[in-house]
Amino acid sequence: MLVPKRVKHRREFRGKMRGEAKGGKEVTFGKYGLKALDSHWITNRQIEAARIAMTRYMKRGGKVWIKIFPHKSYTAKAIGVRMGSGKGATQPSGAPFPEPIRTP
Repeated sequence: MLVPKRVKHRREFRGKMRGEAKGGKEVTFGKYGLKALDSHWITNRQIEAARIAMTRYMKRGGKVWIKIFPHKSYTAKAIGVRMGSGKGATQPSGAPFPEPIRTP
C-alpha cells in the first residue's frame, strides 16, 4: 500500500480542488495511461486496485508506472456521533489525492 513514511502533522486541512491539475496531463512513461474524468479524491486502496487490475490484464508482461502518491490524510467523525468534542479521527483507509488530472 502507498502510505507516507512520516508526516509532519497528523491532521491537515483538506484544501480546495479548483480548476485543472497543473501538470501530469500527458503520458510520459509507456504508451497508455489512465485519466480521471472528474476531480475526486483517490485513496491508496483505489490506486492499488487499479495497479493489480492492469498487471492482471497484461498477464504480468508489461511495466506499470504509478505517477501519483496519496500524500494527504483526511479525518471523519464516526456515524451517529454528536457535534463537538474535537476533530474526527484520521481514516485508516489511507490518504486521498486532492487534485487528480481533469479533462478539458
